[in-house]
Amino acid sequence: MSDDFMLDTDDLERRMDGAQTALRAEFASLRTGRGSASMVDPIMVDAYGALTPLNQVATVNVPEPRMVTVNVWDKGLVGKVEKAIRESGLGINPQLNGTIIMLPIPELNEERRRELTKVAGQYAEQAKVAVRNVRRDGMDQVKKAKNDGLSEDDQKFWETAVQELTDKAIAAIDMSLEVKQQEIMQV
Repeated sequence: MSDDFMLDTDDLERRMDGAQTALRAEFASLRTGRGSASMVDPIMVDAYGALTPLNQVATVNVPEPRMVTVNVWDKGLVGKVEKAIRESGLGINPQLNGTIIMLPIPELNEERRRELTKVAGQYAEQAKVAVRNVRRDGMDQVKKAKNDGLSEDDQKFWETAVQELTDKAIAAIDMSLEVKQQEIMQV
């Protein structure tokens, strides 16, 4: 059995990358002092009798750093899109101009910036927990193989491989957090 054991490090790495991808999506939903098309991605619109992502009923553009425009394709949905934006919790007051909804991005005050950096830190910590859970799964597989006859040298090799993947993923999360916090604090 010991010679046959192969830990699927690609699977572990893919799962750790998934935690990082989820973190990037959560970071994209955090509103900084600048507009971005991704800030409206989580908004769902009651369109045609079903909740539909806003980007499937409109084109989202960022013509300038503090302005996002939403060009609604169907005139009949403009009111519903505006309502969905108002109720989204983004803290943005939409302005109508025909089928185009303009979203002026207000500047964040210092207190709100600090709150957002804390939220970003919480998101990063959740991603780290997910990575550590994947690490634990990998280590459990190695321990099971050890109980089934894996040599001590092989056990150390696989444990080191799992730890290196974990360290790499945690470092990437820390780097993403640092970049996001700088972006939030930038005036």
